Amino acid sequence: MRVVFVEPPKDFWFVMGEYLPPPTASLQLAAYLESKRPQDEITVIDCQAERLDWDDMEKRIEAENPHVVAVSSLATCNTYLVARALEAAKKVAPDALTITGGQHFTALAEPSLREYPILDAVARGEGEETLVGVVEALEADKGLANVRGLAFRHGDEIVSTPPRHLIQDLDALPMPGYHFVEDHLDRYHFKMMAGDMRYAIIEGSRGCEHNCIFCSQCVFWGNRWRAKSGKRIAEEMEYCRERFGAEFLWLTDDNFAFGPRADELFRELNAKGLGDELLWFVQARVDDVVNNGGSIGEMRKSGNQWVLLGVESGDTETLADWRKGIKPGQTHEAIRQLKENDIFAQATLIIGNRKDTHESIEGLRRFVEDVDPDLAIYMILTPFPGTPLYEEAAKKGWIEDWNWANYDMIHAVMPTETLSTQELQEELYLCYRSFYGRLSRQLRGVFSSNKFKRRTYRYMASQRLLRQLRGLV
Repeated sequence: MRVVFVEPPKDFWFVMGEYLPPPTASLQLAAYLESKRPQDEITVIDCQAERLDWDDMEKRIEAENPHVVAVSSLATCNTYLVARALEAAKKVAPDALTITGGQHFTALAEPSLREYPILDAVARGEGEETLVGVVEALEADKGLANVRGLAFRHGDEIVSTPPRHLIQDLDALPMPGYHFVEDHLDRYHFKMMAGDMRYAIIEGSRGCEHNCIFCSQCVFWGNRWRAKSGKRIAEEMEYCRERFGAEFLWLTDDNFAFGPRADELFRELNAKGLGDELLWFVQARVDDVVNNGGSIGEMRKSGNQWVLLGVESGDTETLADWRKGIKPGQTHEAIRQLKENDIFAQATLIIGNRKDTHESIEGLRRFVEDVDPDLAIYMILTPFPGTPLYEEAAKKGWIEDWNWANYDMIHAVMPTETLSTQELQEELYLCYRSFYGRLSRQLRGVFSSNKFKRRTYRYMASQRLLRQLRGLV
């Protein structure tokens, strides 16, 4: 069987500057399929890295003459790009089965199949075993009704099979499939974080046991947290370093949970001497950082120099409304601990809670000045399909913009009780201007002793971020 994975042409989130990430989901799925079915011909087409436009993408797909075309779906804002890629695939390979997955299409599987006739199937939830089942069923000409975790078109009907059980042992997954894109590995970059260093993304865990109302990851992974062992993660890091020359690694866990597994990772990296060779980045909860302060020093020695903290708000009531499960005081302590260990502390903040006003958002800006993260990224509360927030917002008629392309956390798609979407857009600009527009902060950043802070502030100045955000108002 010939299976083609497609990462369609798209623009990336300009708030983080110029970056081109490897197509992580496609590489994971391709590696798993290869491990189970080595006889298959598997190709990953990454249009960004290969510098393919839409016409070039069509020609590549046609040349592969595929039996299956799997189009990557990173986020809700890419929905129409996925549909366009599926349409192109059907045009040049009309007999191929087209399939996608991910959070958005999992949440809206049946509506998407009805809306896009060029989409044949949706892998709901975890996709590795489902995709193998699809390929095996096609090869045996048995139909798809017995493939669990699938929604598919059968004549004029839309069929959804029972959910699939999650993979229990993530250590059993194959190593990341970077060999599928080895010819253009040097094109993956993240200028703000990694500069000119070659970077790769690996997965240490899946899911989260918390239940923030705006998080599509929680629902997608069934509100469960599963993790690879610290030893296995260290082996993957070493593999990416030795096999592919990676220098900067993004450990793409939704929630880097501290504890025995994390301590094992730090020990393994230090024992291998990788703490001196690799830099790595992860995102974590502020309460986890505070409750595991004794591990932060070892984490820094193991090569971690950047942590993204899900701060979201400095208001206790807002945090409770979002079921975040943290307290504002923990943000102060987490940032302090990271800075004391020379770890770059990035904070994400969210505006647009239903009760938000001009005054409450100004209060958030003051809170950020007080806790003083090295970097602040502000976003607008967005009701992603599948989340409790989406269900409530849709039911109560809060959503004003149903254009999925605007579900990127920098476009306001619903108002608050007192602020219009236009006013929220203006407030987002003011938040960034408050943080990045101060000369004193710029000077501290440009001349910081922390190399990441120096690089980040110099890079952000070159990107004219405020001008781009102003253009959204």
